[in-house]
Amino acid sequence: MSETPGITIHQPLCAVFRRQLKEEGLKYTPERAQILDTIIQIDDVFEAETLQKKLHSAEFRVSKATIYRTLKLLQDAGIIHPVPLEKEQTSYMLAYGGRPRDLVIRVDTSEIESVEIPELDEICQRLCAQRGLTMQGRSFQIFARRAQNDG
Repeated sequence: MSETPGITIHQPLCAVFRRQLKEEGLKYTPERAQILDTIIQIDDVFEAETLQKKLHSAEFRVSKATIYRTLKLLQDAGIIHPVPLEKEQTSYMLAYGGRPRDLVIRVDTSEIESVEIPELDEICQRLCAQRGLTMQGRSFQIFARRAQNDG
């Protein structure tokens, strides 16, 4: 069970994923389990290619097709979500669990910087509590470019 200040995950992500797969009549295979575990270990923004390299360096042979299908299934389960960047390859990150995902995304260079904004976590917790909800995670992105100097 993962703990973040103010966030308690009541079910392991693998249980959430297993339930989603079962609803779709699919199996929780060793390859899918390893992909999920690797994503949890990355705990940052990643691309399918980066994920494949990490899996292969850990001696797990998973096809690119299996990785892409599993990413789609993880997205459908609400475990990961795409990070909106203006580049050819989609980037992803965990949707909940681990640490909050606050990002500054440079639209001019596609650089991504993780930042911590503790006050934002408090605001999100308060908004959920006001609505009788329990926050399962959050993400916040700022899209920016280098400021143009006048003159």
